[in-house]
Amino acid sequence: MQRIYHNIGILAHVDAGKTTLTEQILYLTGEVRSAGSVDDGTAATDSLPIEQRRGISVRTSTAYAMWNGAVINLIDTPGHVDFAGEVERSLAALDYAVVVVSAPDGVRAHTENILRALEDMNIPRLVFVNKADRAGSDTEGVLAELHETTEKPLLFLSDVKDEGRDSVSVSALSDAAFDARATEVLAEFDDEAADAFLSDEVLPHERAADLVRRAVRECRLIPVLAGAAKLCLGVRELLDFMTAYMPDASFRAADELCGIVFKIEHDKQMGKLSHIRLFGGQIVNRDEVTLLSPPDERRVNPAGEEDDAVALEERPPAREKVTQIRKFTGGRYADAGAVEAGDIAALCGLSSAKAGQFLGSLELGKAYRLATPYLRVRVTPPDGDPEKLPPLAKALAELSDEEPYIDAKWENGQREITISTTGKIQLEVLDALLRERYRLTAAFSPPTVIYKETPSRAGFAYADYTMPKPCWAVVQFKFEPMPRGYGVSYHGKLPSNQCFYRYQTHIRTSFYQCLEQGLYGWEVTDFRCTLVGGQHHTIHTHPLDFFVCTPMAFMNGMQSLGSTLLEPLLNMRICAPSSLSPKITGEIMRMRGEYDTPVFRGDSVSFDAIVPVATSMDFPVKLASWSSGKATLGVSFHGYRECPAGEEHVNPRRGVNPLDRSKWILWARGAYQLSIDEM
Repeated sequence: MQRIYHNIGILAHVDAGKTTLTEQILYLTGEVRSAGSVDDGTAATDSLPIEQRRGISVRTSTAYAMWNGAVINLIDTPGHVDFAGEVERSLAALDYAVVVVSAPDGVRAHTENILRALEDMNIPRLVFVNKADRAGSDTEGVLAELHETTEKPLLFLSDVKDEGRDSVSVSALSDAAFDARATEVLAEFDDEAADAFLSDEVLPHERAADLVRRAVRECRLIPVLAGAAKLCLGVRELLDFMTAYMPDASFRAADELCGIVFKIEHDKQMGKLSHIRLFGGQIVNRDEVTLLSPPDERRVNPAGEEDDAVALEERPPAREKVTQIRKFTGGRYADAGAVEAGDIAALCGLSSAKAGQFLGSLELGKAYRLATPYLRVRVTPPDGDPEKLPPLAKALAELSDEEPYIDAKWENGQREITISTTGKIQLEVLDALLRERYRLTAAFSPPTVIYKETPSRAGFAYADYTMPKPCWAVVQFKFEPMPRGYGVSYHGKLPSNQCFYRYQTHIRTSFYQCLEQGLYGWEVTDFRCTLVGGQHHTIHTHPLDFFVCTPMAFMNGMQSLGSTLLEPLLNMRICAPSSLSPKITGEIMRMRGEYDTPVFRGDSVSFDAIVPVATSMDFPVKLASWSSGKATLGVSFHGYRECPAGEEHVNPRRGVNPLDRSKWILWARGAYQLSIDEM
């Protein structure tokens, strides 16, 4: 008999109580003898020492349980925005999401980001309004905020009494109350329910239940339940509702082997652990699986333009043998031996696996970005000893496997490693992981802003590489600046007798590598590139000549056309005492920000503002000081815009600059090495 699987993500803003909810689910289902405490560091899904010390989740954790005959695979994700990448990678593995909202705190900025992501990815969701026992709990207020955040109808299915008190009680609606409320809400988009509602009738219970199931599965309706996870109130009703009304894994089933790697871990004994969601097929110990990488984001034509260039030469997909299959509940695991369609497990033995890779098929929907690192940090040994850099670089490369947004970069001989980060807490976690897992210490520089750059005007980029023989490569591009957020598109296909197609694939591959460092050392974006000229020689051209020539053409183009710096921006939602309104508006203007009309509610005021990262790094501290901790600040990434005229920000280049032609050619051909003084 085919098992029924529910793969669910527990998603929330920090401190909404999602890990506590996960613990109560594990307790009710009998997977743990007693519910652990986040504050005491005993939560089953917070297995890292730093999670237990800090009382926050910093890594995605999986657990499984049984309820009403269904296997429930729980993915407990971090709530802090610094670890949004963990949430982002988990979304593709879900059948649906449980979004936890704190009743006293309401819908926070990161919760809005999560709801938008679920909407864009068409993932069914329900909302659990938590902490109904806390003073200040306002379920009705949360429902009003949810109505403002999403256009989807909300179906509230809990009966809450004595809210905001220790004596609070939560129960499911009776069948009659369920039918009446479902009929009213479904009437907004369903003809059958609308006919019943306008006739002062109520849908029969089974029919109302069927329509709710279908509407939830089609993402036309968001159920909302309430409770107090710490007191285990509303959790049983939540489990009953999930297994009765939310879609199970069969609705995302595939006919052949198909899955996604949504998390990477490293184990001292077994090496790399690849957590997968399997959509179709079965994997057993000793099976070989094929790992497929999704297309590079930079290689997509953002405007949907036809790709008229010669195709890239892609490496053949890796095939690796599975040595062991594990099922996890936090830090505890059990050997499973096999994983079947619809289930989640961790595979050992896939040494080259990366988060976001697919097993068997790429047709699993689009990715969604919740995280965009906009800060860069230099990492060095505390005593400056260069002999300690290689092991530090190796450890950070391994941690980059687990969190790709860290993007650790180091070239042998450099005096420092650079990593990307989204905030201070992430750096604290990295520091702790280096100490606890690798017995290494590191010094982190103050964070600097990650800028980008784009060609300033349209024009041509050219280089020829015909000396010293044997070599022959000529490359000419046309660069055209595009609007912010466009990305990069590549076009152009020359006749094969002018430039062999295999050499045109070399040009295109090298072009994408060139995007990492522009004229000022930053990633280059928001332009259209067309290969308009190129030439090979049937005798003198070496297969690698175009990897030497293309970067020279690229940088020559950036130098002749000019490069415009782009700075990152943040969306800020500020809620503070109304007396601080003049001070906050003045500070937003000082930061070169923009803000909408402030909204006053009683003694408080809220602002929605867009501000540059560079000018706002000390704003959270100022706001906390001005308000004595009473203000709240929600932050999310907005995008990039041109820097003010006259600003110049240079990122030290890794390796030799192709503008230094003679040195670049020697370096690219392996005849020259950088000295320490040149790094």
